Amino acid sequence: MTTLYDTLSVLENATAEEIKRAYRKAVMRWHPDRNVGQEHAARAAFLDIRHAYAILSDPAQRQVYDSVFAEEMRGQEAQRLREEQEQAEREAALRAAQEAQYAGRVALAMRFATQGYNRDVVRGVLLAHECSDDLACRIADSALALHASRQAEAESAEPEKASPDTHTMQQEDRQQEEDPAPADRVRSFSDIWLPFWNVLRS
Repeated sequence: MTTLYDTLSVLENATAEEIKRAYRKAVMRWHPDRNVGQEHAARAAFLDIRHAYAILSDPAQRQVYDSVFAEEMRGQEAQRLREEQEQAEREAALRAAQEAQYAGRVALAMRFATQGYNRDVVRGVLLAHECSDDLACRIADSALALHASRQAEAESAEPEKASPDTHTMQQEDRQQEEDPAPADRVRSFSDIWLPFWNVLRS
C-alpha cells in the first residue's frame, strides 16, 4: 500500500521542512513540461504529489491521516494474519487427508499381502482404489517386503524341537537299570517264591 509519505519519498516522522523540500523536488521531477512524451504519467504523478503535500503540510489533516492510516495498517495486518492462518489450516487439512489416504492404501496392501497374494494382485487392488501406478508399485513392494520380514522373524522366534542326544539316552538307560519295570520285579519275586513254596510242600 502506497502512502502519502511514499509519494513524497519521506519517512513517516519527517518534519514539516523535510516534507516541503521533498515536495519541491518531486514537483520539479514530475512536472508535465519536464516529461515530454510521458505527459499523461507525469500529470498523474504530479497530481498525487500535490494531494500528498496538501494533507501532510497541514498539521491537523496530517494527524487525522496518521490516525486513519495507522488504523488501516492494523486492519490490513490483521487481515494478512487471518489469511495466512486460513492458508496454513487448509494446507494442514490437505496434508492430513493425504496422509490418511496413504495410510489406508498401505493397510489395504498389507491385508492382501498377509493373505498370500503376489505383487501383481496387490498392485491391481491399489490401482482399483485410484492410486497412481508408480505409487501402487512402491506400496505393493513395501507391503510384501514387510510381510516377508515379519514371517521370517516369526519363524526364527519359534522354539526348535529338541532331539534326544546321546547323554540323555545314557541317563535313561542307567535309570532303567537302577529302577527296573514292575514286570521285572514280579518275575524276580516269582523266581524266589516258587522254589521256597516247593520246599514247604515237600
